[in-house]
Amino acid sequence: MSAKREEYTAKIKIRIDDLNKKIDVLEANADEVKEEVRANYEMEMTKIRLLSKQAVAKLEELKLGGEASWEKMVAEMEKICDAFIHSVRYFKSEI
Repeated sequence: MSAKREEYTAKIKIRIDDLNKKIDVLEANADEVKEEVRANYEMEMTKIRLLSKQAVAKLEELKLGGEASWEKMVAEMEKICDAFIHSVRYFKSEI
């Protein structure tokens, strides 16, 4: 793996890990959520966890992919990470 690829994948892993820590905190605070909004809270947490899994899977694909598809995979990774970040921020703003 090239140095550029290693640097990029390490940076993305840190972003994903940071977001997952934020999700863990949100889940830990679930007990404080009012009963009326608990179902929506749990549904949103499920969506965010799915985005997390997609980001981790794409990161692994990125690590193993060939040089020819590197640019395309980076673009896809950025889209997934952006969606993940947006979802976590939106969710935090709603609770």
